Amino acid sequence: MKAYVFPGQGAQFAGMGKDLYENYPLAKDLFEKANEILGFRITDVMFEGTDEDLRQTKVTQPAVFLHSVISALCLGDDFQPEMTAGHSLGEFSALVAAGALDFEDGLKLVYARAMAMQKACEAQPSTMAAIIGLPDEKVEEVCAEINAAGDVVVPANFNCPGQLVISGSIEGINKACEALKAAGAKRALPLKVGGAFHSPLMQPAKEELEQAINATNFHTPKCPVYQNVDALPHTDPAEIKANLVAQLTAPVRWTQIAQRMLADGATEFTECGPGTVLQGLIKRIDKTANAHGIA
Repeated sequence: MKAYVFPGQGAQFAGMGKDLYENYPLAKDLFEKANEILGFRITDVMFEGTDEDLRQTKVTQPAVFLHSVISALCLGDDFQPEMTAGHSLGEFSALVAAGALDFEDGLKLVYARAMAMQKACEAQPSTMAAIIGLPDEKVEEVCAEINAAGDVVVPANFNCPGQLVISGSIEGINKACEALKAAGAKRALPLKVGGAFHSPLMQPAKEELEQAINATNFHTPKCPVYQNVDALPHTDPAEIKANLVAQLTAPVRWTQIAQRMLADGATEFTECGPGTVLQGLIKRIDKTANAHGIA
């Protein structure tokens, strides 16, 4: 079975999408439509901007979404997904690719999500850190201990065995990094991010996004979409919406998603969008997995 996967924030790069715009009439039309919807020329930033320009929240999330979805749609008749999934932001790309969301509605929701998350980040300084070389259970245990003592820190991204990202208050992350290094982590690396994504500190953004999601029309997708919050396949629009809302304060269960897709018959993973991160994670989750980008 053919599985298509879509990356999240952090996969962006300067010049992204310019080749699509110049070589595919469909891509040019969709990018221009996106400029109209957003009210500014995101293509100028994507094609000509610097890495710093692309790190603006109002640009990063829609830029990765646009590159991912348009890459998939430009495959034409070759794009026949039998299952899809996306990492964090990439879940919106996966839903559009599977037909659960229209392109325009997907872009509007991604932009609303980006702005809501930016507001939450500004309201309370917070951060994230990558923990390398410890079992997930140990990271969860240390996070729980620090939480119990009054500082917010939670597992945020279960990326692959031995690689977990934690999220929380600056004080909580600092304490967790020290404790996890003492527990044997090879690395505990603070990340350059705007805030504590996939943590309770995103609650204000979750409430704002919930209104936008509830006001948007979702369709039954043409194939199952494996969602971040439970790593299970979903086709019911009401369930998809509820899971999309919950995603902002819940961890991304990427390890479990890849394992479940393989168990359900995935024989080939194609990553659509910028970068190669998800291909690498899938191969680390299962060395026998056939994972690649768009040829």
